[in-house]
Amino acid sequence: MKPIATSLAVLIALFAWNAQADAAGNAATGAALFNRCTICHANTKGAGNRLGPNLFSVVGRKAGTFPGFSYSAAMKKSGIVWTPVKLDAWLASPQSVVPGNNMPMAGISNPGQRADIVAYLTTLK
Repeated sequence: MKPIATSLAVLIALFAWNAQADAAGNAATGAALFNRCTICHANTKGAGNRLGPNLFSVVGRKAGTFPGFSYSAAMKKSGIVWTPVKLDAWLASPQSVVPGNNMPMAGISNPGQRADIVAYLTTLK
């Protein structure tokens, strides 16, 4: 392979690796970022709901099903199961994922912060 082609291949590989690392997120950083969410959401087993539902064990849960929380009709009918990919989309723009939901957050534009929060949420089991 020629030197320029080799350099280009290395750069592409590094970019792909870095994008995968960013997509995985950092759970410790996510825990710190999640602190701003605790005004509305509990994140511990057995805790009740706040302004929003408890997010303990949210990954793998069907949307609109945490006991005792009054979900919007849109959320109850969404049929969503919270996967890391779906949570990332939700954190980016809740109204785009479930139009008519009651969450007042506009979204988190930084993909790294979303990945970190999602990584943290996957640890809540």
